[in-house]
Order: sequence, then C-alpha cells, then structure tokens
Amino acid sequence: MKVKHETSQSKKESPLLLSGMSTRIEVVSLLAGIILWEIAAKVMGLLWLPPASQVAKAVVRMIYSGEILENLLVSLGSLALGLSIALGVGLTVGLLMGLFKIVNEALDPYVNALLISPSLAFAPVFFALFGLARNTQVAVIVMYSMFVIIVNTTTGVKLADQRLAEMAHSFGASRIQIITRVILPAALPMIFAGLRLAVGRAVKGMINGEMFLAFVGIGALAQRYGGQMKTAEVAGIAVVITAVALVLNWLVQNVEYKSTRWAD
Repeated sequence: MKVKHETSQSKKESPLLLSGMSTRIEVVSLLAGIILWEIAAKVMGLLWLPPASQVAKAVVRMIYSGEILENLLVSLGSLALGLSIALGVGLTVGLLMGLFKIVNEALDPYVNALLISPSLAFAPVFFALFGLARNTQVAVIVMYSMFVIIVNTTTGVKLADQRLAEMAHSFGASRIQIITRVILPAALPMIFAGLRLAVGRAVKGMINGEMFLAFVGIGALAQRYGGQMKTAEVAGIAVVITAVALVLNWLVQNVEYKSTRWAD
C-alpha cells in the first residue's frame, strides 16, 4: 500500500518537476542565444546587427534617461484600452455567433474577411475619422486583435458539449444559467487561446500604429532612432517590446490556468 501511495504521489508531483525543468531549459536556451548573438555580431560586423552587449548598454541608457518608461506607459495605456474594447466586443459577438445560427451566417463573411485582411490598411480610414489622436492608435489595436477573439469564441461555443446543456435544462436551469454555467466554462480553453493570439496581434498593432500614425509611444521612439540609424537603440527597443509581449502572454497563461484547471 505504501508503494502505491508513493507512486501516486510522485505522479502528482511530476508536472511540477517537468515545469521546473522546462523553465531551466528555456533559461539556458535564452543565454545561449544571447551568446551566439554577441559572437555573430562581432564576427560578421554588420551595421544592422549590433552586439548584444551594445544593445544592453543602449537599453540601460534609455532607462536612465526616462525615454523607455515615459513612452512605454503611453503605449501600454493605448494597448490596455484597445484590448479591453476588443475583448468586450469580441466575446459578445463571438458568443452571439456561436449561439444563434442566423447571427453566425450574417456576420461570418465579414469576420473572416476582416481577420485575414491587413489591419494596417484601415489606418488611413481611422486617421481620417479621428485625426492624429490616441483614438486612431486604439482603433488600429482593436482591428488587429478583435476578430481572432470573435473566431475563437464562436468556435468554443459551438464545440461545447450540448449534452451538458440538455442535462442542465432537464434540471430546470434557465437559458442564462446554461450559457453562463455550462457553455461559457466549456468554451474557456478556446477563448483563452484566442486571447493569447489577440495579445500578440495587439502588440503588433500598437507598434505599427505608433510608427506610422503617432509621435509618442514606444513605436514612435523606435521610428525616431531608426531614422537616425541608431541600430543599437532600435534593437534595444525591439527587445523591450518582446519582453512586454512575453510578460502579457505569461499573465494570460496564468489566468487561463486558474480558470480552466477543471479541464485537467
């Protein structure tokens, strides 16, 4: 009996051990990549590929000067607003498309067309509507991120086990209760998958919008340094943007894990 108990306990602990091992491998891989970057930059001597050490110095200098923090806060404000709008509208429309066939048939062509079309192509339209203002940046972020949320939410609702909904109905659950307590929880894995994709697309929209339409934000800072041919600063800003995207993705994954533990 002790052997069985210890075996079952070790099985329960194995995901944690695997998680720790995965983290160590990622750290080693990251360090190896930085070392290769440093060596390749010094050996090849390309203007557009500054050494990692030079990029790190540029990032530290921009942090001390306040450039990074000031512009990053502006960018994150627009990103938070755009993602909030995309999430609210995306979940609502996706839920309606998943629940009602007529809504799905009416909106599906538009959603898929806007999903695959280049979102930055709508930037001139937003510029004509809102001018050189924050609303234009937010609109670009919404265009980049909203439709993938709609598609994943619709798919998640459609894939929800209808037998559970029928069982809840047989026990006297109302339509609202079935949606909120059966269908939405079953659709959460697909919804979070869409949210992870939306976060990455929103960061791209934030940078593209700021580089082409704004004079503030981290994207505008990259555009300014790029015009001055300061490759170390541009690469440093790219590293900061990547770090922001990774942190946001990590936050979404943690919320997803806490919300969908029942699925394991």
